[in-house]
Amino acid sequence: MDSVKIALQYIMPKHLVSRLVGKFAAAKAGALTQAFINWFIKQYKIDMSEAAQSDPKAYASFNEFFTRALKDGIRPLCQEDGIMVHPVDGAVSQRGPIEAGQIVQAKGHQYSSVALLGGDEKDAMRFDNGDFACIYLAPKDYHRIHMPITGTLSKMIYVPGELFSVNPLTAQNVPGLFARNERVVAIFETQVGPLAMVLVGATIVASIETVWAGTVTPPAGKQVFTWEYPTTGTEALTLEKGAEMGRFKLGSTVVMLFAQDAIDTFAPGVAPGETTRMGQKFANLNKSK
Repeated sequence: MDSVKIALQYIMPKHLVSRLVGKFAAAKAGALTQAFINWFIKQYKIDMSEAAQSDPKAYASFNEFFTRALKDGIRPLCQEDGIMVHPVDGAVSQRGPIEAGQIVQAKGHQYSSVALLGGDEKDAMRFDNGDFACIYLAPKDYHRIHMPITGTLSKMIYVPGELFSVNPLTAQNVPGLFARNERVVAIFETQVGPLAMVLVGATIVASIETVWAGTVTPPAGKQVFTWEYPTTGTEALTLEKGAEMGRFKLGSTVVMLFAQDAIDTFAPGVAPGETTRMGQKFANLNKSK
């Protein structure tokens, strides 16, 4: 059965399906929208007590519900010095060293940092011998993405691609999954070197947004686009640790790349399959940086 699920993903019109779902998710369809939100809450056992607006009727569209804000203080930010925090609610897919420019996707599958970042070897070289972490956001999760550390935006890259599912089954069976799906890469300059936040699209992910550019996709492009930003002066955009940097409209995956020696150790529990909660301790920074 699993092989059939994977095979179907290769042949289905993933972009078309995703855009159609996106139109429905954006629609303010009254009772139909409300019925779907109620079904979704029940199906995925979503804890609405955490939401800033806990009444499902407060959301006019499914997108408003899916990207709902949380109540103030519900995800307290770890205030310890010299640490990074989890950027999202989700589950760790993989984490570890970037070796010879290769990143582990799942047992038996790797992909290159060059491909992940859109093909620019100079960008990828900045993360040689560094570390990576991949976090999967399930449908039940909070879908806003936050900064793990304070950083100043230097580059954004849109990379066209497929829209395979990014669930664990697909990650174990589709080679180079995260480097073949459509994605948005944001590179920040931090106190421990560059940080890449890669927002990976997936089947029925109708939109990827950033706080500085708004909706980056859709529409889907056919070539890589790059935007560069000033890192000094009044036009520089610095986001503090814990600040929102983007969001998914329907779930997906975030891949983070860190420079060599940026991370001293990952926090206990940061291992494949473990739950993440935005704001909790993610890693200890290398104090010598």
